Order: sequence, then structure tokens, then C-alpha cells
Amino acid sequence: MGILKKKNQPSQHAYAVVTGAGSGIGREFCIELAKRGGAIVCADIDVSTAQATVDMLKTQYQCHAFAVQCDVGVSEQVAQLAEQAEQLLGHAVTLVINNAGVGLGGKFDETSLADWQWCMHVNLWGVIHGCHYFVPKLKQQGGGAIINIASAAAYTAAPEMSAYNVTKSSVLALSETLSSELKRSNIRINVVCPTLVPTNIMKNGRLPQHYSALADDLLSNHAFVSTEDVVKKALHQLDRGKLYTIPQPDAKIFWWLKRASPSMYVKVLGMGYPIFMKYVQKK
Repeated sequence: MGILKKKNQPSQHAYAVVTGAGSGIGREFCIELAKRGGAIVCADIDVSTAQATVDMLKTQYQCHAFAVQCDVGVSEQVAQLAEQAEQLLGHAVTLVINNAGVGLGGKFDETSLADWQWCMHVNLWGVIHGCHYFVPKLKQQGGGAIINIASAAAYTAAPEMSAYNVTKSSVLALSETLSSELKRSNIRINVVCPTLVPTNIMKNGRLPQHYSALADDLLSNHAFVSTEDVVKKALHQLDRGKLYTIPQPDAKIFWWLKRASPSMYVKVLGMGYPIFMKYVQKK
């Protein structure tokens, strides 16, 4: 009998690997999984932040947690993470959360190929690598679960976010494909598509200067949910066997508008773009 047939709620007592675990949504996933009795490998490119997460989990939740340095865009490092995780946990991994991500904005013709490569290295290849090295292990052990963190940018296609949009729409497409392909292997997939969430992704990202004040204002005053809310909704959806987590009201509105009339959605977006840019430049 597969893992998920034994345990209908894969978020409970999970043996988990979380990438980008040093802050934001990644750290919040670690906290919530620790509350649910999980053992966690906290991976981050900055191992000091991963260790800070581990120290907090051990102190506050008496959780079995381990810090691992990993650049998710480097295949060899993710391969090593997959092997090391089993050794550290003393158990097969049952839940993988591909969370590591970076932010990038700017006009298409002003975005360098180096910036494109940087964004794809983490946002797209990081998720591909995470799935590539863990899916065979999950299949071999009879089941498991994967949560991929995408974004509402996967379907909103906002102007001046081309590289970011491309990476997140690819994560959405990959998740949808894996959901159907791996269903018979008893592997659940959930893809998370939030709009604004108070994390460091904008602060640490590569954004045009005129976006800085706007980003601070939006995150401070217009984020409809917290990182904790997003994480709890994602784990709830995963436990229910649902593919999508669309956690905020604005994300849901964009989701349904895009599906109701894709052509009209893009047309309205194009008409609103100059108005939005005037607002941005006033910030």
C-alpha cells in the first residue's frame, strides 16, 4: 500500500524537503510542518538562513530539522540534496516543496539575457531539478507529494514582468502535467499561485528603481494574506487532493477573468498598462 493510502493527509508527520527555507514562504512551510509533527530538511542557497530556520524549529517545536546548502539551479547540488535528505531524515522523503525563487522585473527590451538566465536558473530549473530528482524516489516508494510554488504571474501576464511570468507559467504547466502523469503512481501535486505575499522576493529581486516604492507600498498595505495563510491553504489543498492553491481574492478574480475571455483579458490589460505606469512613476 502506498504512502498516501496509509496517510490521507500528506502534510501530517511528513518527511519533508523545503527549498528556499531560509525566509518567507519557505520558512513558514517549515514552521507549519513542524507543528504537524514533521521532520524537515531546510535547504537554501544561504545555509546560514537555513540554519536559523532549523534552530528556531528545534527550539520552539522540538522538530527534527537539518540545514543543507543548495543552489537549486545546479542539478548536481539538487541530486546531492535528494540523496542527503534520506540519510539525514533516516526515512524516505514523503513531501517535496519546491519554493526557492527570485523576482525580476523590467521592460522586455531592457532585460538582459544574463537576467533572464538568472531568473530561469532559480525559478524554472530549480523546480525542474526538484521534480527530476525526487519523482523517481517517490514512485519507487509507492507515493508522496510535491508542492510547487508558482505565482499568479503564471496566468496574469503583467507587463514588464516577462522573464518572471515565463518562469512561473512554466512551473504551472509542469505541475499540471505531473498531476495527471503521476496520479496512478499515488503522487499528489499542488501548485501555489499567490499574488502579493509579504516576503523578501521583491526586496532581494532585480526590479527597476521606480518599482521600489510601489513594491513597499503594495506589500505593506495591499497584501490580502500573510505567508502563514498561504502555507496553511496550500497544505489544506494538498491534503484534499486538489491541484491548485489560489489563496487570495484578487488572484481568484484574475484566474476566472483570464479563463472567461483570454483575448478580452489581454486587451484590457494592454489598455490599462499606460494608466498603471503613470501611477507607478508618481510613487
